[in-house]
Amino acid sequence: MGESIYFGCNAIFIQISHQGNITSRIAMSKAHVLAIPYPAQGHVIPLMELSHELVKHGIKITFVNTDFTHNQIMKALGEKDIEGNEIQLVSIPDGLEDGESRNDLGKLTEAMCKVMPKKLEMLIEDVNKSVSNKITCVVADESLGWVLEMAKKMGIPSVAFWPASASLLTLSFSIQKLLEDGTIDGDGTPAKDQIIQLAPMMPAMRTTEFVWTCLGSLTTQKFIFDYMCRNNKAVEVAEWIICNSTYDHEPAAFALAPKILPIGPLAAGNHAGYLAGNFWPEDSTCLNWLDQQPTNSVTYVAFGSFTVFDHNQLQELALGLELSNKPFLWVVRSDVNNGKHHAFLKEFEDRVHPRGKVVIWAPQQKVLTHPSVACFLSHCGWNSTMEGSINGIPFLCWPYFADQFLNETYICDIWKVGLRLDRNSGIITREEVAYKIKQLLHDDTFKARALELKILAMNSVKEGGSSNKNLNNFIDWIKA
Repeated sequence: MGESIYFGCNAIFIQISHQGNITSRIAMSKAHVLAIPYPAQGHVIPLMELSHELVKHGIKITFVNTDFTHNQIMKALGEKDIEGNEIQLVSIPDGLEDGESRNDLGKLTEAMCKVMPKKLEMLIEDVNKSVSNKITCVVADESLGWVLEMAKKMGIPSVAFWPASASLLTLSFSIQKLLEDGTIDGDGTPAKDQIIQLAPMMPAMRTTEFVWTCLGSLTTQKFIFDYMCRNNKAVEVAEWIICNSTYDHEPAAFALAPKILPIGPLAAGNHAGYLAGNFWPEDSTCLNWLDQQPTNSVTYVAFGSFTVFDHNQLQELALGLELSNKPFLWVVRSDVNNGKHHAFLKEFEDRVHPRGKVVIWAPQQKVLTHPSVACFLSHCGWNSTMEGSINGIPFLCWPYFADQFLNETYICDIWKVGLRLDRNSGIITREEVAYKIKQLLHDDTFKARALELKILAMNSVKEGGSSNKNLNNFIDWIKA
């Protein structure tokens, strides 16, 4: 990588470009995008994927993470080279101290709102001191509505990027209607536990599983609900609202909210190098292990960056994978694989070797493209949902929080490419895990439908496809 450059307000710039001819070409370009994600794994990765797409078209990127997230990414990156011709990784404080947990999203978001606006404004002013290098557009996570408002105040065109499903965003946009018809109270609390549809053909949503009701304590839920309401107003100043989805995945959602434009799946982009977005180092030895497994035989098990298990549930999952008598690759993060978990998992892995493999973090997109992978036991985060979709992989659904229950509905009820795991007395048993793995692998209709969805997804990003057209129009607008 190139040299490091340090700006004010604790910003750390890392110059990635080292290809002189491309650097010179981009330096002449007037288009310079500042991209800023919400500081969570499922938000950083898709915005980084979009950034790489923009770089291919000669657009300069300044990518803003929080200090904490930036340090995680750089540790995970190690000595790897990053794909990208002109991307600068930047960090500013998130308002929390070094030792504080970032898992309480209400506390994190509140701290960010107090500290980051001033820091980001200072950063933009520093960048704009360069006559030829001024920020010409801000692409901000829709969850950071204050960034859109700041851009307007500074006279910079802004774009809201939504990394999750269009249905989730339409739910947010429907809050006022839900209040008016009495579905929810003023603080977002459901009036009663019921199933609703925002429009015909939209996925059914359980009111007690609305995204803000699945995020921690009642205090956190209330804060997130109010924050979403503020974002609904802030997003009105954005020139575009773009979404990591496709018309074919969510036709009813896009019909209900036509101002949201799909440009995904972004994971389908052709990235030859390494995307600087993972919070943990990838263990690529699992790819060699996959090479030794029969085609269409492996259950890939991964639960994203937030999911945690108590010891009993972790044991039931492990023993269910063992009971299935099928090969499996299981991602267990380092923050989960500790204490009682660590001792149990060490003994478990020794016992199931070589049929099963446990890693801290996997190169997920490469894993899902591997011919030995038969199904994906997933928390149903939207990134994972899209990545499984573009590879024709059936799902076993184990949602944890936030939008994951909505995504499970898409997978199981709308697209019909997966199965739910049922909780008995609040726990998913080993017998249930083993039974559903066998059911999914022995029913070819799930794989057939998954392959049909893959074709639709890939067609959307091909030249002339709907997402491809939207993305090209967006790029033309940035460069105009």
